Amino acid sequence: MENCKLIQVASPEKGAEHFYQMIKEELDHNRLHVLGLATGSTMIPVYKKLTESELDFSDVTTFNLDEYVGLSASSPNSYAYFMKDHLFNKKNFKDTNIPNGMAEDLDAECKRYEHALQEAKLDIQLLGVGENGHIAFNEPGTPADSVTHVAQLTDSTLGVNSQYFENDEKIPNTALTMGIASIMSAKKLILLAFGEKKRPAITKVLEGKVDPDWTITYLLKHNDVTIITDLEL
Repeated sequence: MENCKLIQVASPEKGAEHFYQMIKEELDHNRLHVLGLATGSTMIPVYKKLTESELDFSDVTTFNLDEYVGLSASSPNSYAYFMKDHLFNKKNFKDTNIPNGMAEDLDAECKRYEHALQEAKLDIQLLGVGENGHIAFNEPGTPADSVTHVAQLTDSTLGVNSQYFENDEKIPNTALTMGIASIMSAKKLILLAFGEKKRPAITKVLEGKVDPDWTITYLLKHNDVTIITDLEL
C-alpha cells in the first residue's frame, strides 16, 4: 500500500471537489496533456464540477476506458453519448477518443486504439470500480498483461449496468475496453469509489495483495495511485 494514497471524503460531491483540485494542480504545473476518462454514475458529480469550473482543457487529449459493442454514438446508452452529455458538449478539449463499438473489425479497432493510447502516453487515468472489483470492463480473471480487447461482461456487471439503460434497449454483453496493462501505463491513477456497494472492492485493495479475481487489486503494482472514497474504513 506504500504507493497507494487513500483519501476519505464526506460525500461524492466532496470527492469530486478533491479530484478537481488534483486536476487543477496538474494543469497549473503543465503536467496534464493526456487524460484517461471513465463513465458511470460515480463520474457524474466529477464531470459536473469540471464543467462548472474555469479549468482550460483546450490542450488536453482524452481517452475513454471503454464502450459497449454494437451501440452507436447516438444511442443514449452508449458511453460516447454519456461523455458528450456530461462533459464534451460543455468543455473544449484538444481531442477526444472513445473506442468504436460499431467497428466492423473489433480486433483491428482494439489494436488501433491501443496504439493511439501508447503513442499519446496517459498522464492521468481516472477510474471507477464495479461491485465485483472490475476496473474498466476488466472482469475477474483478466490477466495483468491484457491490452485493449473485447470483453465478455459478467452477469454481475450486466445486472448492475442494465438499470441505466433507457428506451428498453438491451444491454450488450460485450464491450471494448482498455486492458490492465493499458491502464497501468498511465503515470498516475485516480480511482473514485462511492457508496457501500463498493466496500468489498476497496477492502480487497486495503488487504494489500494482488488477487486476479479482483482486478482492482492490480493497482497495488502501480507506483502512483490515489483512491478517493466516502467509505468509513
